[in-house]
Amino acid sequence: MSDRPTNARKNFGHIAPALAEITDDVLFGDVWERPGLSPRDRSLITVASLVALYRINELPFHIKKALENGITRDELIEAITHLAFYSGWPTAMTALAIAQRAFDEVGRE
Repeated sequence: MSDRPTNARKNFGHIAPALAEITDDVLFGDVWERPGLSPRDRSLITVASLVALYRINELPFHIKKALENGITRDELIEAITHLAFYSGWPTAMTALAIAQRAFDEVGRE
């Protein structure tokens, strides 16, 4: 395992170093780098999945990653609004609050 500091290594590498390595090398090193979809498309799909599945722990990281990958604040809000009708109102309302905090953290109000 490399010594480079990654989110996986910082967040859980001390208790699950193998899982951190797999996260870095397979998920973000292979799956996210596959040529079939752009990083932007992968981010939109990931955020939509996390909203729909109510994965609130992972959502802040992926909203910020989506912004880095070129999805705009307005596009994220539109996606969450659209999902309200497919994944449920509570999932969308929770996602909006998480998105607002993520926007505030990266300075995009």
